[in-house]
Amino acid sequence: MIETFATPEALADAAAGAVIEALSAPIAAGQRGRLVATGGRSPGLIYDRLSQSPLDWSRVDVTLSDERLVSPDHEASNQRLVTSRLLTGEARAARFIPLWRGPPTAGACAEAAEAQVAELAPFDLTLLGMGPDGHVASLIPGALGLAAAMDPTGAQFCMGFDQPIGDPPIARITLTLAALLQSKAILILIAGAEKRQVLERARHGADLPVAALLTQARTPVRVLWTP
Repeated sequence: MIETFATPEALADAAAGAVIEALSAPIAAGQRGRLVATGGRSPGLIYDRLSQSPLDWSRVDVTLSDERLVSPDHEASNQRLVTSRLLTGEARAARFIPLWRGPPTAGACAEAAEAQVAELAPFDLTLLGMGPDGHVASLIPGALGLAAAMDPTGAQFCMGFDQPIGDPPIARITLTLAALLQSKAILILIAGAEKRQVLERARHGADLPVAALLTQARTPVRVLWTP
């Protein structure tokens, strides 16, 4: 089912509430909450709300679904978005596990991040956007090595694409499909008529990365959409 919200603000309220609920349960049980955050244009309002939420953020681990091979101060960096919009205010106390590690290749960054990201599984909640080509995280159609990254039974959590891909075309580090499925729940955030049409195509059999999430039965997926 696609959940429709009249405004981006209403979607952000619902998504932030889902994140707080998902993280509160393990914290109440004496464990750590584990969130996979996303970049792009979809989550900014959600992060603003979460950053001021009175959760025990000192017991929360945050990582990313994907990252571009750029330094954290670059305007295209997902880490920059998360640290400036989410990991401020109340949420400043959370522990952040980056995907960008400094090495000059995406493959080396993925290798460096692998163990720490794998230790977080299972994730309590994963936030994802979706591109107009149906990609999620940096599982982008046409990427060299995409088939391995889309293997739902694969052993790797992190994979690097050193060939520039996406918009803008930059080398990227991504969680694999197998890693994303190590989530207790997934929220896919989309906006606009164009992406709604892409999503409908994926739901009805189009061979797009997002379809691999929509058609599996292992991990609950909610799609939140605003016009």
